Amino acid sequence: MTGPTRTETDTLGAFEVPGEALYGAQTARALANFPISGRGPDPDFVVATVQIKRAAAAANQQLGSLDQRRAEAIRAACDRILAGDHRDQFVVDRFQAGAGTSHNMNANEVLANLANRELGGALGHYDPVHPNDHVNRSQSTNDVVPTAIRLALLAKLPRLCAALTAAGDALAAFAESEGETIKSGRTHLQDAVPTTLGREFGAYAFTVHEHAHRLEEAAAPMHRIGLGGSAAGTGLGTPEGYPQAVAKELSRLTGRTISPHPDAAAAMQSMSDLTRFSGQLREVANELTRVSNDIRLLASGPRTGLGEIRLPAVQPGSSIMPGKVNPVMFEMLNQTLFQVQGQDHAVQAMAQAGQLELNVMMPALGSALFDAVEWATAALQAANERSLRGMSADRERCRELTLTSVALATLLNRAIGYDRAAEIAKEAERSGRSIAEVVAERGLLSRSQFERMVEEAARTGRTPEGS
Repeated sequence: MTGPTRTETDTLGAFEVPGEALYGAQTARALANFPISGRGPDPDFVVATVQIKRAAAAANQQLGSLDQRRAEAIRAACDRILAGDHRDQFVVDRFQAGAGTSHNMNANEVLANLANRELGGALGHYDPVHPNDHVNRSQSTNDVVPTAIRLALLAKLPRLCAALTAAGDALAAFAESEGETIKSGRTHLQDAVPTTLGREFGAYAFTVHEHAHRLEEAAAPMHRIGLGGSAAGTGLGTPEGYPQAVAKELSRLTGRTISPHPDAAAAMQSMSDLTRFSGQLREVANELTRVSNDIRLLASGPRTGLGEIRLPAVQPGSSIMPGKVNPVMFEMLNQTLFQVQGQDHAVQAMAQAGQLELNVMMPALGSALFDAVEWATAALQAANERSLRGMSADRERCRELTLTSVALATLLNRAIGYDRAAEIAKEAERSGRSIAEVVAERGLLSRSQFERMVEEAARTGRTPEGS
C-alpha cells in the first residue's frame, strides 16, 4: 500500500512526494519553492508540452533511439493526458525557475509514472521508463518550453480570431442596417460634416476584421520550432534527422504545418517572433479600445449625452440612482484591453532580459501571452453576445443632431465660398438657429431643399450640382 507520502530521490537527495501523485521529486520541490501566484500551467501549454513528448517518443523510435516498448508506453501515457485525464497532475506555478525546467520535469515525471504503471511498475520507481532518460530523450527544457509556448499560442489563436471576426461581423451587420441613417460626423469632439451610421460602423468593422488577419500574419513565424536543438542549440544527444522527424510528427498531431527552425540556437535565444505577435495583439487592443470608447460615447445619455445608439440593458447601473443603465460590457472590454496592453509591456521586457543561450524568463513570458490572448478572447465574446448584437440606432436623434449642426455650412463652400459659409455658421451659432433657417432667410435655398442636400451629402459625399 502506498502511504500518505512516498520518498523519492533526485540529484539533490531525498524528498517527500504525495503518495498518489503522478509527479515526482523535482515537481514536489518546485511546489515548495514557488508558492507564488496559486495558478497552475495554462491548459493549452500542458497539451502542447505533452504533444511534444509524444512526438519525441515517435521520432526517437523511428530513428532507433528508443525501443518500441518504452516508446509505445510513453505515447499511450501522452494519449491519456491529451484525452483529458490527469490534468490535475500538472501543478507547477506559472512563476517558477527560469526557462521552465520545473514544468518540463513535471511533464516528464507524470508521463514516466503513467507509462511505468501501465507496464506493471510502481509510482516513483522509474523503471523501465525514466523521466530524463526516456521521456525527455533528445530534448532539453531549452527547446521544449519555447516550442510549447509557440504551439499553445497557435492553439489559442483561432478562438481569438473567431471572436474578432464575430465582433467585426456584428459591426458590419449594424452598418448595413443603418446605411441610410444620417448623423453628424465629429472631429476633435466638435461638429463635423454629415455622414451615416453605416459609414461610421462600417469603418469599425473593417478595422476589426483587418486586425484578425494581421494577427494570423504575425503568428506565422511561430510555426518554426527549435526542437532538436537540445541544450544550447547544439543538438547534443539527438539522432541524425531528429528535427525533421519530430516536426513532421508534431504537424500530424496538431494539424498545423510545423517546420524545424533554420537556426536552432536562435530559436532558444530570441523570442522576437513572440514579441512580434504580442505587439500585434497590443495593436488589436489599442484599436478595440478606440472602438469601444466611441461606442460608449455614441450611447451616452440617454437624455444629456449623444444618445445616437442604444445598448442592451444587461444589469442595473447604480446602487442609488433608480433606472440607471450603464454601458457595462464596453467598460469591461476597456478594462480587459488595458490589461492586455500591460501584458505586452511585460513580454517585451522579458524578451530582452534572457541572457546568452536561452531566455530564462520563458515561463512568465508565456503566461503573459496566454493571459492576454485568453482575456481578449473572453471579453470580446461577452461584449459581442451581450451588447454588440443587440445594439440599435435612435434614428430620430441622429437626424435631429445632424440638422442642428453648424458644420453643415461646409456644404455651401462650393456655392458661396469658405468665408461666406463661415459667416453663416457663426450667425447660426450666435442666434441659436439652424444652418437651414439662416440659409432660407438669406434666400439661398429653402429649408426643405437644404435638408435634402444634407441627406444626399451624408449618404454620398456629394452635393447637388449648382448648390
